[in-house]
Amino acid sequence: MGISVRGYETDSQGHLNQSVYLQYAEHARWSALRAAGIEQRDLIGKGVGPVALENTVRYRSELRAGDEVEVTCQFVWGERKTFRIEQTVVRADGQVAATVSALGGLLDLKERRMVAEPKEYFRALASDPRVLGL
Repeated sequence: MGISVRGYETDSQGHLNQSVYLQYAEHARWSALRAAGIEQRDLIGKGVGPVALENTVRYRSELRAGDEVEVTCQFVWGERKTFRIEQTVVRADGQVAATVSALGGLLDLKERRMVAEPKEYFRALASDPRVLGL
């Protein structure tokens, strides 16, 4: 997913504010779900919602206003209640600007507990589960 760094997203030193990397990562995650055929309303209709349990950002090279980046998104499915999402923010010149590693799960919205097999919910809802590595 391509993104253009906007001036208002930069900090006083002229580079992309640290919190915006997480916004880019989140945007790419939802874009991947949509590419797989899953909308937010589909998850809510099944009574579940994705939750972020942990995010680790590793900053590799700075981004400035006007830079074009591509944000990758790879789901890594575990055998239990959680899954990982590995992402890379890559500048147009091919240089890696950052990596984001996220630990997530699916919350049962009624019970307020994590579901046992999140990948099965995603597989059932997706029109193209391959996009999610399923």
